[in-house]
Amino acid sequence: MTMLRLILLGLTAATLSCGPADARTRHAKIALTFDDLPALTIAKDQRYVNGLNADILEGLRKHRIPATGFVNESKLNELDRPQQIAVLEHWLDAGMDLGNHTFSHESPNRLGAAAYIADIARGEPVTRGLLEERHRRIGWFRHPYLETGTPEAVKHEINAWLTAHGYRIAPVTIDADDWEFAEPYDAATIARDEATRARIRHLYLAHTATTIRWYRSAAHALFGRDIAYVMLLHATRLNADSIDDLAAILRREHLRPVTLAQAMKDPAYRTPDPYAGKEGIEWIERWSMALHKPLPWSSFTDVPKEIEAAYDRVDHDR
Repeated sequence: MTMLRLILLGLTAATLSCGPADARTRHAKIALTFDDLPALTIAKDQRYVNGLNADILEGLRKHRIPATGFVNESKLNELDRPQQIAVLEHWLDAGMDLGNHTFSHESPNRLGAAAYIADIARGEPVTRGLLEERHRRIGWFRHPYLETGTPEAVKHEINAWLTAHGYRIAPVTIDADDWEFAEPYDAATIARDEATRARIRHLYLAHTATTIRWYRSAAHALFGRDIAYVMLLHATRLNADSIDDLAAILRREHLRPVTLAQAMKDPAYRTPDPYAGKEGIEWIERWSMALHKPLPWSSFTDVPKEIEAAYDRVDHDR
């Protein structure tokens, strides 16, 4: 949990409950988005990347789930460039959409406005070309780490450039921190440790279900209703192996998958975003500030300590 969340928890724990008891029985819409295409993985193996994407797309098609993938074009050069580009083509040919996630997945807080904007521009040529070949246009942008720029002047300059170049920011209103489970899962997969793989998947799916319910309660705290949610996921082996279970969670929660464009028609996404801090936070938290309404932090569930420790053993870049 971030320091900002800890502060807000102290302010709200005494006054908030989890939300309306019937919130989870109501039907709502959800758009799935997958960051870090072609893949977020510690496996330096093109077949591994190809396979996980094929399985994600097969699952999305089977369950009739539209999705948008956000591309870091620097990743095209990490393995076999033609095959990496082919992964993006497979997404489009499966009926999915693609957006820009910058070239190098850097932070605007580190780069500053000018260098960050240059990184956005550098991150679009291949994706734009593939879309234009299919008579489509690139229009979605997702900030790495959900960091939108600080101070306010940097954020404003980035937003102005995005608007001038036809981009719309893809917000996040459900985030279950799947990336933190994904790298330990990769490590277990590479080691052929089936017991650990099963354990991580079990914890991931349980955490995801709980987190979805929390965000629905949070939306009710802000708007008195379900919104059309935008869920952040990543292109990982974990999600490839979990896609059937994720679809089952959505069905149990009465969440109907829609495109990102359809979800963004919800009036909630016209709520101002006043936040210009350093931490990357999702839009439910941002809107809480704009509307001066507290969130039910007392019922928020962090990633299991077991997973945090496993992640730190694999990747020290926290």
